[in-house]
Order: sequence, then structure tokens, then C-alpha cells
Amino acid sequence: MKRQNQGLLALTSSGLIFFFWMSQGNLVLLVSLLFVLPFVINQAFLICVGFIIFSYFRIHEAFPLLMPLKIPQLLALASLAGLGWQLWLQRETINWHRLQTLFLLFSTWVLVSCLCASNRGEAFASFNGNFIKIVIMVFAISWLPQRLPQLKIIPYLLLLSGLLIGGLALFNKANGIGLVEGTRVTIGRDIGSMLGDPNDLALVLQFPVSFAMAYSFHGPKWQRALSVIVLIIMIMSVLATQSRGGLLGIACVVFAMALMRSRSIVLPTIISGIGLLALMVLAGISDRSSGGAAESGIDESAMGRIYAWQAAFNMAVSNPFTGVGLNNFYYNYYFYSPHWDGKNHAVHSTWLQILSETGFVGLVLFLLMVIGALRVSYLLLKRLEHHEMKPLAQGLWLGTLSFCVSGTFLTQGTTWPLYILIGLLLALDRLTLNQEANYARTR
Repeated sequence: MKRQNQGLLALTSSGLIFFFWMSQGNLVLLVSLLFVLPFVINQAFLICVGFIIFSYFRIHEAFPLLMPLKIPQLLALASLAGLGWQLWLQRETINWHRLQTLFLLFSTWVLVSCLCASNRGEAFASFNGNFIKIVIMVFAISWLPQRLPQLKIIPYLLLLSGLLIGGLALFNKANGIGLVEGTRVTIGRDIGSMLGDPNDLALVLQFPVSFAMAYSFHGPKWQRALSVIVLIIMIMSVLATQSRGGLLGIACVVFAMALMRSRSIVLPTIISGIGLLALMVLAGISDRSSGGAAESGIDESAMGRIYAWQAAFNMAVSNPFTGVGLNNFYYNYYFYSPHWDGKNHAVHSTWLQILSETGFVGLVLFLLMVIGALRVSYLLLKRLEHHEMKPLAQGLWLGTLSFCVSGTFLTQGTTWPLYILIGLLLALDRLTLNQEANYARTR
């Protein structure tokens, strides 16, 4: 067995050398990778989390000085090496969950939609460039952690990353950098970053809000205070994007947390309603050039969404089984929209994005996966009521609910948030069940 492990380590090292040399061609970095290989193997989960954070928060795009270092690529290589090694060692103890089956079914259908896409080149570019990473990392997050303390660090990394992006967004807002429509803040718009769209920036900031809210009520006083500060900064940053979907997501998080801490549904409803109105006023949505108070009747922004949603439904009706293909909505907008204003538009709805790009079959599979995630999250919330991991369980529950609500106005069906939540839910469920089983055996 020892020789097999040594052989596998040598094979892994050789593969890393080859791929790293082919992609970078830098002998210094190559030698450095060999030196850190033991760390990669021992800390595979931490490296995996680092890759997810850089991929989701686009930190290297927010701070362009990091771009020449190619950190996401290095973390991706290290994550794959660590995942391969860990799976080899754990091949006899790997657990399979029903939610993983639902996720795999949906992912397979996304691949089928790519094969039948109207623009296969764009569909497979999106699948190979982003979605396949999501698929791999869901299994990596769910299988790599071996101890509960490993999961405890994730919320803090998410809060730190959210604080960095949120602070930069507020800095840009204060200095008038990269503003859209004169008032809506963005990041990295001049370099074509994903954060250059205010709705996508709101989506990125929305994700850690759930964990900041949960940890504001747990732990020592200093932890609660820091969580509250981070929560305020991220809410202010979402307000600066003037994204309605982002505001709805925040209102959902506030309502769900108030409901968990109150026995009555009336008070949380009143608080959330007043809070949503206050957020809309503070966000200055009435000052937006699209969707502002200057527009009478149904504003331009709302009509744009209605036209996009109609186009999405038309795409699904014309292609009921597979839709138009992954990331093909934008390129098919002209052919299916009832209104043409001279440019294509995004769908601005997770549910209709999945419907238009993967058809009715894809939407059913996606809904089953989301419902499965909600079920696992709710069961964890109840089972860990008096457990040390209760804050994480609450953060995952709030995050899943927030995804469902904000997803109505934000396009996040094939981006990271839901799939990070699924991976963490599976990992937390597995480790806490193992802990309970070990405790029962020792009694």
C-alpha cells in the first residue's frame, strides 16, 4: 500500500509539472509548486475554498495588481491535485447523497442543452470555462473536509471577501468611479470584469450577507460586533448598486432571521416591510435613469424585464426539451423578443434563465435540486439547534432562501452561489451525522 501511495504521489507530481509547464512556462513557479506540494495535499480543502472565493468574488479583477500572478489558475491546479489525492485515500468511505444525484442530473441536462444549443460554440465555451468548474467544486466542497472545524473558517473567509468587495464598491461610489446611469456603482468596468454590471455586483455582495446576519447573533461580543459592521458595509454596498433583486434578497434575510427569533409572523412581516421601503429610499432607486421616478407608468427597467421574460418563455416554447443552450439567451434575444430596441438584453431572472436555456425539462430538474437543497438546509437547521455549528446552519438556510427570492430578479442559475451552498450543505450534513454516529458508538 505504501508503494502505491508513493507511486500515485510521483504520478500526481509529474502531471502537475507537465500541466504547469505547459500553461505557465516558468521554471521558478514550477519549482515553487513542487515545494508546496505537501501543503497542497494536506490543505486541499482550504485551497479549494481559496479557488472558489477568487472565482466568485473576482478578487483579482477588483484588484488588477493581482492579475499577473494568475492566482485562480494556480489554485485550480492545486485544488484538482489535492482533490485527486484525497479521493484516492477516501475511495472506500465516500458518501453519496440524494442531493448529489439531483445535482448530477441537472448538470447532465445542461450538457445535453449545450449539444442542442443554437450557438454550440458559446454554449460549450461557457460550460468548459465556468460550469464544469462548478460541478467539480460541488463535489470537492462536499467530500474534502474531514473535520467540522474546517467548515468554521468558510464564513469568515466569505465575510472578509465581502468586506473587500463592499469597501471597494463604496470607494468607487464616493469617487464616482465606474458609475452606470450616473448613480449605480460597479467595479472593474473598464477591464470588462463581471463586477462591471451593477446587478452582478449586487449578486456577489448578496451572498455573504446571509452569513453576516447569522453570525451577528452568535459567538463572543467581538465576533458579533465585527459581523454587524461587515453586515452594514455590505448592505450599504448593495444599496449603492440600486439593484432591486439585491434589496429583495436583503429583505428576505431580515425576514427569515426575525422569524427564527420571534414566535409571531406579524412582527417579522412588519419589520421586513418597513425595512424594504427604507432600503429602497436609501438606495435612491427613484434617481435611476432607468426605473426611476421620472418615468411614468411601468418604468423602462420594468418593461425591459417583462420583454426579456417574454423572450425567455418564447425560447422555451420553441425548444421545450433543451432550450436554446447554456448562455445562449443573450444571443437569441432578437429572435424571440416581442420588442426590439436595438440591443440584446439579459434575462434578469434565474428561473426564466434556466427555462430558456435548458427547456422545461431543465427547469423541472433545477427546481427539484433547489427544493432538495431547501429540504436538507431545513433539516440541518432543526437538527443542529443546540449544536456548535448552528450559526453555519442558519447562514446556509438564510443564503438558500435569499437565493430563491433574489433569483427572481437576478440571473444566477449557472453561477456560484447556489452551488457553493449545496456543497456546504452536503459537507455539514455528512460531518455532523458522522459525529453523531461516533458519539453513539462511544456511549
